[in-house]
Amino acid sequence: MTCFICLQCGVQFAKRDTPPERCPVCEDERQYVRWEGQAWTSARELARKHQLVMREDTGVLAFGIEPRFAIGQRALLAETPDGNVLWDCVSMVSDEAVAEITRRGGLQAIAISHSHYYSVMVDWSEAFGGVPIYLHSDDRQWIMRPHPSIVCWEGETLAINPSLTLIRCGGHFAGGQVLHWKRDKGNAILAGDILQVVPTRRHVSFMYSYPNYIPLNAATVRKIAAAVEPFDFDDIYGAWWNTNVIGGGKQAMAVSVDRYLSAIA
Repeated sequence: MTCFICLQCGVQFAKRDTPPERCPVCEDERQYVRWEGQAWTSARELARKHQLVMREDTGVLAFGIEPRFAIGQRALLAETPDGNVLWDCVSMVSDEAVAEITRRGGLQAIAISHSHYYSVMVDWSEAFGGVPIYLHSDDRQWIMRPHPSIVCWEGETLAINPSLTLIRCGGHFAGGQVLHWKRDKGNAILAGDILQVVPTRRHVSFMYSYPNYIPLNAATVRKIAAAVEPFDFDDIYGAWWNTNVIGGGKQAMAVSVDRYLSAIA
């Protein structure tokens, strides 16, 4: 049996003999099915055509797939004295990546902003002995490969360790979450695209669906702003290579909220 991977969103499904007929993640209005129709791959086939790459992204070790695969996000390693956490996920694991993370102190946990980036999260967990994967319970319906390592937490915040706290923002997904990182060189928010860093790299924006251009309403954006307001942060790391707000992140967030609300008024 095979854990098939959706070619469009990169999410892995539970083991089965034949590919699923459909991908609920792609059929949801926040994503889309390929024009050519639903298609699947496997970890072995993916490794024939792509490679996992590691490089520093503004001072943080990041992991991506080249050539670009599925949605194209990259994952980040939040390194702390209290343990390391892999933020977001990509659809490949490699021996080299596991060795590098192990060299840096190993992995305490995985946390993922929302279901578009669940990818092969179980494979990553198993590569480190089954470390917990923290997902918000409001998004449990989007888990396509159930596994004992998955922890569906409830509430508005969850401290993974003294340096790292998950914040449920909602918005893009009901359980959309960001990760607050206390660090000596300036606190950061690892945002995925719950807070979407825009090309200026001085602002963020907010959407219900990015590919289908469905914006969020004012009340939801205010709720996102209220969720992160209690936390101090200098930097915001987005979902894509080099899409980061470095310095003045909290002010950038406030200005961005005001700009967005003014635009949709």
